[in-house]
Amino acid sequence: MRYSSTHKEETRQKLLESSGAIAKRGGFSATGVDGLMKAIGLTGGAFYSHFPSKNDLFTAIVQRELSQSLIGNVSREQGFTRDKLERCLERYLSMAHLQHPDSGCAIPALGAEIARADLAVREEAEHWMRQLQQAWAEILNSEELAWALIAQCVGALVVARMLAREGTQEQVLSASRRFLGEALEGRLEQ
Repeated sequence: MRYSSTHKEETRQKLLESSGAIAKRGGFSATGVDGLMKAIGLTGGAFYSHFPSKNDLFTAIVQRELSQSLIGNVSREQGFTRDKLERCLERYLSMAHLQHPDSGCAIPALGAEIARADLAVREEAEHWMRQLQQAWAEILNSEELAWALIAQCVGALVVARMLAREGTQEQVLSASRRFLGEALEGRLEQ
């Protein structure tokens, strides 16, 4: 069977998308190459025509996921306003985001795994985290507040996901939204 000239790139993108969701749902290191390839209907042997190693795939996943993060995309929009920030925080610190890590931000889902990864993965993560932080710093007029905002959002989601009861999870998210709203009060108006 003859494949189109774009088949390899399309397959690579499917592998990245599928592997990103699998990694965010259950961890990257917990899933083998065969499992990652099976998710897109291919054998494990086909993996190496797309990536030299599983670590290279993880680096590509980190790049893809962090470059497309919710809080990063919203902050780069034209005409960023207080309303857009509040909507972003509402979506990020929501039960829907908490309950669906596979379609959400990779930072809370993969952060600990990235921290244990090799230097190339951590450098890729740092690049995109700094991009995010700089975008927020411009909006907030404070590099320090930008880092604090990122850390609060990610930390709140991690803590809420650790908890067993939905009511307690919602309390964590609600308290974090309220805290951030108070911390940012007046910041965007300056």
